[in-house]
Amino acid sequence: MQFENWQAFFAMGGYGLFVWLSFGAFAALMLGSYVVLKVQRRNLLSAIRAEQARRKRIEASKG
Repeated sequence: MQFENWQAFFAMGGYGLFVWLSFGAFAALMLGSYVVLKVQRRNLLSAIRAEQARRKRIEASKG
């Protein structure tokens, strides 16, 4: 499909609003998923470090 100019490309034959909103929604969802996963990973690693430190303190107090 060829367009005469950039305005026609962005209009997408009258469906531009729906096309670009769907691209925007997809990009927002992908970015949101990435951010959530990064936060969850950071929280999980923090919890693992805290658990390891707790176990180390317990072992040190036993012996």
